[in-house]
Amino acid sequence: MPIIEEMGFEVVDVEYVKKADGMNLTVYIDISRGVTIDDCERVHTAVNPIIDALDPTGDQPYIFNISSPGLDRPFKTQRDFERNYGKEVEIKLYAPLRGKKIYEGVLTEKTEHTVKITTKAGDESIETNRIVFVRPLVKFE
Repeated sequence: MPIIEEMGFEVVDVEYVKKADGMNLTVYIDISRGVTIDDCERVHTAVNPIIDALDPTGDQPYIFNISSPGLDRPFKTQRDFERNYGKEVEIKLYAPLRGKKIYEGVLTEKTEHTVKITTKAGDESIETNRIVFVRPLVKFE
């Protein structure tokens, strides 16, 4: 959405799902300094009239939201991975690899076919087709 990019934000995901309060159209935005509630309100105010005019649901009722991606949002794009090189991540697998379904380590590389991390035990290269998600490792201390 160009208007959001002109405001300095990146659209990282768009979701249209049924929730308890009905259908929800949510646009997830990000910016390097982190997204604030005021940012969400500003973007919502700017984008809402455009979304209404586009009528993305064909006159079906929906709730329009702007949201931050959250601290532990799984990476979806190559850019997500690149922004997180050198940071701790969690990788969850569909099936165990060497007896483990969850790996934690520092993200060092993402290619088309592999994700590479450095763990306490050494370097790991995991094929992307084995991975459910990769997300930032959030530690509460």
